[in-house]
Amino acid sequence: MSMVLKTKKIGVKKVTGSKGKIAYKGLLVLVAGPSGVGKGTVIQRLKEIFPKFVYPISCTTREMRPGEKDGQVYHFITKRKFLNGIKKGDFLEYACVHEVNYYGTPKKPIVDGLKKGKVVVREVDVQGFHAIRKAVPKRNLLTVFLHAKSRKALIQRILKRSKLSREEVKRRMESADREMKDMHLFDYKVWSRENEVERCVADVVALIKKGAEKMGIKLAS
Repeated sequence: MSMVLKTKKIGVKKVTGSKGKIAYKGLLVLVAGPSGVGKGTVIQRLKEIFPKFVYPISCTTREMRPGEKDGQVYHFITKRKFLNGIKKGDFLEYACVHEVNYYGTPKKPIVDGLKKGKVVVREVDVQGFHAIRKAVPKRNLLTVFLHAKSRKALIQRILKRSKLSREEVKRRMESADREMKDMHLFDYKVWSRENEVERCVADVVALIKKGAEKMGIKLAS
């Protein structure tokens, strides 16, 4: 969730099978990158190409905006229910944005997908990346960082997508600068160039196919 600026306590516990043994056969693909780089577009294309993949939906305590529907991008829940979920260990990672709204990745759909040998695709911010890679075995992880040609190109893409104040653009770029510092920790870096969406998608698809083959997972579109 690229909008996360201030991360509070991250609840991470390594997820294992019976008697402490790792019981995963699937592959968790984490897609990260700065705001405006096109993560959502790439994942939407993956949904079209591989509809049988698992695409977990985030939970949030923020208010639903006009045009949004529960269960599409987010599950909208109360803060009380979210905090209860934290206590029960229902989230693989979670964060509090601006000390107001909580966002979290439900653990169950990811764990169930990995146990069944499926490919699970998840968009994350860098904080979420750090939390999840502590909880999921490395052999079951494929991490991809999307990056733009330059900082200037990223600003242009952000401004082209929507009208934002200077303060908001500055905030997003500060967040992007922080995320870029951890880019080297990802398995792969993929160029996301303006007007070359399909090329970027093809690169990500190739990496997923390579990772799935390594895990012995047969892909079916």
